[in-house]
Amino acid sequence: MPFPARGRFFSLFALPETLRITDLDSPETTRVHGEIIRKKRLLREIYAEFYAIFRESLAGVQGRGSVVELGSGGGFIKDIIPGIVTSDMILGHGIDLNFSALRIPFRDGAVGAFVMFNVMHHIPDSRVFLSEAGRCLAPGGRIIMIEPANSLFGRFIYRNFHHEPFLPKAGWSFDSAGPLSSANGALPWIVFCRDRKTFETEYPQFRIDRIKFHTPFRYLLSGGFTLKQLLPSFLSPASRWIEALLSPLNPFLGMFMTVQLTRMK
Repeated sequence: MPFPARGRFFSLFALPETLRITDLDSPETTRVHGEIIRKKRLLREIYAEFYAIFRESLAGVQGRGSVVELGSGGGFIKDIIPGIVTSDMILGHGIDLNFSALRIPFRDGAVGAFVMFNVMHHIPDSRVFLSEAGRCLAPGGRIIMIEPANSLFGRFIYRNFHHEPFLPKAGWSFDSAGPLSSANGALPWIVFCRDRKTFETEYPQFRIDRIKFHTPFRYLLSGGFTLKQLLPSFLSPASRWIEALLSPLNPFLGMFMTVQLTRMK
């Protein structure tokens, strides 16, 4: 099982769908994840908000080439960004293209933007990915990603309550057994924060436009893909208000970070 036994609390609050998952890398798991996203209001709202961040960040890349989502999984990004090309390594409903982010099947300069949510930390070789993405991007094109944040609170949660490894002292690559079953949650933080100078030296074609930590509690309250929703849906607006109130503390509390890169001319 991909989710080891976690005692009475886990058994009490675990989603029945989660307990039936035996292979994280199967198309059936992606299908189940899609059903969970649509069923749970808080999780669906978080996805919609993150997709809206992508949409806003695409304002400057119209006409530069295709807009491609990497690792689309069971999401619904086409409802928010019509015309986007969805992709994944795992076959699934609504996926336009199947490929690895280490071998992207677009010609040089053909892509206006790549967007990705919780994907880069599953890519086993960051250098190969960045080189491939840079090759495909048109001048002025962007990579916009939302990934786990290595904040004080985020690190505590990911290390103690998440099934994926979170290793801030690791390197830029890891051995991979499968697209979802292998990961280092801290990898994007390693590349763009801890080793920012190395990134800027090795990839001068990219400019880091922003790194922003955010969303400290609502993903936890949604239960993610593992637990039942922990907050009644009618309290969702209040939870957004509280997160907005706490936003000055996001460098310490944020569980996610948005990273935006631009391909220089």
